[in-house]
Amino acid sequence: MAQLDTREKLAILADAAKYDASCASSGTAKRNSKDGKGLGSTEGMGICHSYAPDGRCISLLKILLTNSCIFDCHYCINRRSSNVRRARFTVEEVVRLTLAFYKRNYIEGLFLSSGIIASPDYTMEQLVRVARDLRQVHDFRGYIHLKTIPDADPALVEAAGLYADRLSINVELPTDAGLVALAPEKNALRIRGAMTGLKTAIDDNKDARKHYRSAPKFAPAGQSTQMIVGADAATDSAIVATSASLYDRFGLRRVYYSAFSPIPDASAVLPLKSPPLIREHRLYQADWLLRFYGFSVPEVQAATDDGALPLDIDPKTAWALKHRDSFPVDINTAPRERLLRVPGLGVKSVNALVRARRQRRLGLADLARVTRGIDKLRPFVVAADWRPDDRLDLRPKTARPVQGELF
Repeated sequence: MAQLDTREKLAILADAAKYDASCASSGTAKRNSKDGKGLGSTEGMGICHSYAPDGRCISLLKILLTNSCIFDCHYCINRRSSNVRRARFTVEEVVRLTLAFYKRNYIEGLFLSSGIIASPDYTMEQLVRVARDLRQVHDFRGYIHLKTIPDADPALVEAAGLYADRLSINVELPTDAGLVALAPEKNALRIRGAMTGLKTAIDDNKDARKHYRSAPKFAPAGQSTQMIVGADAATDSAIVATSASLYDRFGLRRVYYSAFSPIPDASAVLPLKSPPLIREHRLYQADWLLRFYGFSVPEVQAATDDGALPLDIDPKTAWALKHRDSFPVDINTAPRERLLRVPGLGVKSVNALVRARRQRRLGLADLARVTRGIDKLRPFVVAADWRPDDRLDLRPKTARPVQGELF
């Protein structure tokens, strides 16, 4: 490998990390250096790389330790047979970069992943060394997210959890068949086994901290995963079912969806075009329905057409259009669970309505105060001064995603 300076390595390895979507830092413990001790914070603001679900802007230095890899996964630009420029950071370089970027107020934490070099254990050991040096040598209190390697020794994963806020293990693809076809060197059973071990360690640590205040924290922001969408034939319906199973079995904080992006010198088994990015957005909306809106997997799947989520409307609206007998919903009397089914109403909006209606009967003007989607709402609600005409067209006129709340 040709000798590169740190700036050249950063250009290569930051660009290589852009394919990993799982870098939000929500759910971590609050730490800061306001007491004059340590360095960094998990609460600050900086150059934005992503947004947490609570709306906070998250800035992270997002890089790979190296884009060299012993694996040859078809969908990965860093695969062994890929004709890309290679680079590799030393542990000391990553530590220096993280501290330098933080001191310049560019970031509030580090997201570190890597290709597999030499062996899973060797690579995992390097990742752990970065986190350990930041915490123990430099007293860094910012956010650290480490990508965990499924085949690595569990003792190394346990060590990683003592220094990182969040650990993640990628399931890579939505189905086992897809993994066999596109990443034959990886094993779905080993991946799930590693995720089970990580869940057990997190649960054991929570239990220990209930009994012993001195017990060290272990991955306080939990674990997450990512799957690639559109590289194989998995339908949205199958992806939703897989995600629900992952949340249930492994207590994940997030499942991230990354739309497949065509890569140079691509394998012949890959699709020639990437899926529309709106598909990725619709999957995140379906994910929200499962996690925050009380929808079951079959209900979300019922919003699909032949297994595909509609691209022109969000999945909650698609479900509502197929269950017109459940509407309109009276905003003054309906239980919270039914209000959450109304297209255009998010969790915050519903909570505000439930509080406000204890004081008086609510009309359309009150709805307009808690949501910008009033036109979308009209066909689905009854208010003190409104009842929809049965002839109203329920299908929204635009397919543009609304900023703010997902629904």
